[in-house]
Amino acid sequence: MSEATTQDKRSVLVYSDDATVRHHVRQSIGNSIDGLAIEWHDVATYDALVERVQPGRYDLLILDGEARKAGGMGVAREVKNEVFDCPPILVLTGRAQDAWLASWSLADSAVARPLDPFELSSHVSKLLAQTSEKVRITP
Repeated sequence: MSEATTQDKRSVLVYSDDATVRHHVRQSIGNSIDGLAIEWHDVATYDALVERVQPGRYDLLILDGEARKAGGMGVAREVKNEVFDCPPILVLTGRAQDAWLASWSLADSAVARPLDPFELSSHVSKLLAQTSEKVRITP
């Protein structure tokens, strides 16, 4: 496999107040997927997330639906409604039965806990494929 070029790099932001969740997401996906290099960014607070999410900055947002103070589902809905050309959002739900909440949140996809690395990778791959067709704006 050849090394990914700069244009094959995707920027992914992971939001969770739990460092273990952020680590598990990064570990499950690794540093590349489908020939695309992944540049990981982590935030642990709602304020840090809002400060960083801007059009064209990230190719995918992964939000923890179980985050304290500001859960990822409410944040997903807010970001989808307020950020122009919002990147795809993957919400991590507490259980499979929360899929309807993820739908309400306007998330593009949802993965239930416990997180399965293969399922998570599949969802991330599909969502990043959507962004590969767009022209990227560099911040």
